[in-house]
Amino acid sequence: MDVSVIIKWNGQEFPILCLGAEDTIGELKVVVQKATGVLPQRQRLLGLKYKGKVAEDDVKLGLLKLKPNMKVMMMGSREESLEEVLAPPPQDDDVINDFDIEEEVIEVEKREENLAKIARRVKDYRVEMLHAPRPGKKLLVLDIDYTLFDHRSCAESGHELMRPFLHEFLTAAYIHYDIVIWSATSMKWIETKMKEIGVTTNPNYKVTFMLDSAAMITVFTAKYGIVEVKPLGVIWGKFPDFYSSSNSIMVDDIRRNFLMNPQNGLKIKPFMKAHLNRDKDRELLKISQYLDDIASLPDLTVLNHKYWERYSCKNEED
Repeated sequence: MDVSVIIKWNGQEFPILCLGAEDTIGELKVVVQKATGVLPQRQRLLGLKYKGKVAEDDVKLGLLKLKPNMKVMMMGSREESLEEVLAPPPQDDDVINDFDIEEEVIEVEKREENLAKIARRVKDYRVEMLHAPRPGKKLLVLDIDYTLFDHRSCAESGHELMRPFLHEFLTAAYIHYDIVIWSATSMKWIETKMKEIGVTTNPNYKVTFMLDSAAMITVFTAKYGIVEVKPLGVIWGKFPDFYSSSNSIMVDDIRRNFLMNPQNGLKIKPFMKAHLNRDKDRELLKISQYLDDIASLPDLTVLNHKYWERYSCKNEED
C-alpha cells in the first residue's frame, strides 16, 4: 500500500510520495527534509498518533491509518537556506565514518520492506533519458562527490576540482559500458556540475541518464540506524532488457551505498584536497584498466570488487 501525505509548513504545502506502509515516521522525516530543508530532529509532525500517543520515529506509517493526501502540519525551523540544503552535502564525516557493510548486508538486501521500496522507485521515479541504452553493453554507475569531483575545495572553476583523467576514463569506459551518473544530491546540482566540467557535452562518450537523491531509498541497520543507499535494483527494474546484476558495476567512495547490491560495488579512494592531489591521483587510470580487464566476463557477480587492484596486477603479471 502506497502512502501519500501533504506536509503544511511555513505557509506552503509539500506533497510527499513514494512511501509505503512499512516505512517509518523516521523515514518520512528524511523525505520531508529533502523537500523542506528542515532536519529530521527539528521536525514536529502534528496529529500523527499511535495508540493515543504521539507516534515515535520507529512507528510504521501503515499503523497510523493515514488517508490519501492527508495534510499534516509541521513545526520546525530550517537551519540553512534551501539552496544550501540542495547543494552537495558535507561528506567529510561520511568518508571518515563509512562503515563495513559485510556484517549486515545479507539481511538488508533481502528484507521485504526494502525490496518494496525499490519496487516503488521503479514504478514512480521518472528517468530523463539522455541517450538510449546500447544492447550488449555493461552498466557503469558513477557517484560524483569525492568520486569524480572534489566538491568541498574552493576554486575559480569546476575543472580545477575535477578528478585527474576523468574524460580519459569515461572515454575508455564508454567502449564497453553504458555510463550512468548517480549522486545523493538534487538533479539541478547534478546537471549543473556535469555540464560545467564537460561530462554531458563531451563528444567522445555519452551519458545514458542521471539519477538524483529521489531514486535512493532508506534502509534500517541494527548498528547504524536509518541510512540512505543507492539500490541498483531501481535501474534493473526500469531497464530489465539491458541491465542486471550480472552486467553492472557501481563506483562510489562510500561503501554503504552498496548495501542493497554489495556484489556490484567498487569503493574508490575519495578525491579530496584537489589542489594538493591533482598531480598525484591516478585512481581513475587504474580503475579504467580494471573495467577493461573484466569487460568480457559474462557475469560480474563472480568477482569481489573489494580486491579490484589485485585483479589488475595479476593480469599485468600474466
